[in-house]
Amino acid sequence: MSATPHPQKNRAPRRVLAVAAGLATAGALVAAMPAGAHDRGNGHGGPSRTVDVQLLSFNDLHGNLEPPAGSAGSVSEKQPDGTVKSVPAGGVEYLATSLRTAREGNPYSVTAAGGDMVGASPLLSGLFHDEPTIEALNKLDLDVTAVGNHEFDEGATELARLQNGGCHPAEGCYEEGRTFEGADFPYLAANVTDEKTGKPVLEPYTVWKKNGVRIGFIGVTLEGTPDIVTANGVKGLKFHDEIETVNKYARELDRQGVKSIVALIHEGGAPASSAYNYDCDSPGAGDGISGPVVDIAKGITPKVDALVTGHTHQAYVCTVPDPAGNPRMVTSASSFGKVYTDTTLTYDRRTKDIVRTSVKSANHVVSRDQAKAADMTKLIDRWNTLAAPIAGRPQGYISADIEGRGSTALEKPLGNLIADAQLEGLAPEDKGGAVVALMNPGGIRSDLVYAASGAEGDGVVTYGEAFTVQPFTNMMNVVDLTGAQLVAALQQQVSGSNEASPKILQVSEGLTYTLDMTRTGADRVVTGTIRLNGEAIDPAKTYRVAMNEFLAGGGDGFAALGQGTDKLVGPSDLDLFNAYLAAHSTAGAPLAPPATDRITLVR
Repeated sequence: MSATPHPQKNRAPRRVLAVAAGLATAGALVAAMPAGAHDRGNGHGGPSRTVDVQLLSFNDLHGNLEPPAGSAGSVSEKQPDGTVKSVPAGGVEYLATSLRTAREGNPYSVTAAGGDMVGASPLLSGLFHDEPTIEALNKLDLDVTAVGNHEFDEGATELARLQNGGCHPAEGCYEEGRTFEGADFPYLAANVTDEKTGKPVLEPYTVWKKNGVRIGFIGVTLEGTPDIVTANGVKGLKFHDEIETVNKYARELDRQGVKSIVALIHEGGAPASSAYNYDCDSPGAGDGISGPVVDIAKGITPKVDALVTGHTHQAYVCTVPDPAGNPRMVTSASSFGKVYTDTTLTYDRRTKDIVRTSVKSANHVVSRDQAKAADMTKLIDRWNTLAAPIAGRPQGYISADIEGRGSTALEKPLGNLIADAQLEGLAPEDKGGAVVALMNPGGIRSDLVYAASGAEGDGVVTYGEAFTVQPFTNMMNVVDLTGAQLVAALQQQVSGSNEASPKILQVSEGLTYTLDMTRTGADRVVTGTIRLNGEAIDPAKTYRVAMNEFLAGGGDGFAALGQGTDKLVGPSDLDLFNAYLAAHSTAGAPLAPPATDRITLVR
């Protein structure tokens, strides 16, 4: 397997992937060694045996080029006195400045990402099929990333276009005289194979090289990607076990003499604290984190020296023992470019391996108090000019923030609003005859923020803001479900694959029930309390239920919703959302945040 990214491109080698000419002999290698390399050698003035390599990493950018709005645009920071404060963060102009500042004085520096660089993106990127984000990542000098589940939102063919370049097959080129060139960095997809050929759809790994130092990077996404992406997005693909795949390619790299290996894994965990600077190793190594990444970390071969993870949008720096019981760093950097991780990997030139006991890592907030990167500002302005005719169009008016993604509650105000919009749009008999609507919480990508994002004025919801809330443009479905299937779907929120990390559906007005989190599994849904417009759900009765195509396909572990029959395909979720805003709000009578009283929560 080639370790050189983009063999099809005729570009100058990237700064960290190139091996300088003339370094073939050991003498030349020593002469060319940068002053920043550690000298831990023989004590007789001989060549340095070790060199510190800086690994900068981030994850789950999701096309957030501009600073995220509302509560989604801040991170929690633990203070010396134990209190936690909210710090505004993120925006690629600031992320670029942070990374460039961090690289200063570090001649050996590599930048890697843990997936979901694109997908579920705000309008500035999503409107242009995420070409702006790829351009920004090129300017950031990103060296390598794993694929995430959202890289497959538009299918493997579109992902290949983002990698290799070329204009969109349907919409063409967005600017006259300019052709999209694709990513300068390799997307790694070691555990995603073509069903027909059995081969990875993209490179499984790459090797970063500088002055004789070689570090291999293996990239995987979570095996459960098909459960959280539309069927069309993963059509023709197979997703394999993360541990088995990483171990397979670690052995391959080892046979090639690459002893230093980093795994980029788009799967994560849940730290005990949401603070980005929380001590994840308190009271003991890895004690402060739970979730899928823990078992993955414990199963991945000791040949791998560090794990950069993502997916859960959490920030953590943890030491989780490898199968041999040795400490190994596992990191994640929140989401939306709000945090980056700086890890020091001490490379031993003699063994060609990382000195694991010397690995150090820390998360850093991407503060908005620093200067913006001028080239990123120019890029954002250029794309904003193209998006402006659509992005700034008013859709409705709100009287206060309506929290969605930023809400930590199981029932979210914006979730109720979206479900109500879907029910209203699909209730007429000729539109589907829906009597209830269900919305997956992961599909709510932002908050609706009262403060103006541009020149539109406070309280105005623009098309761009509505798009940021619902960027997938999922088509709506109305299906027949029996009462028993509807109850089963509610139980699947807190059982099966969702038991450890519940996914609470946002429900339209009229559906009420009690969720008792003191119980376990499906029993958390108190079935005797489930009512629709005041009447108990009849297990034998048929109900017309509205939901997006992702849920209707059984996504997010809701197999019962995938059993619907007599399907009617309606407008997109975004169209219904915008229509509801227009019908229910004016400048003089803005829409207030809906009450969150549909689910009675017992803890």
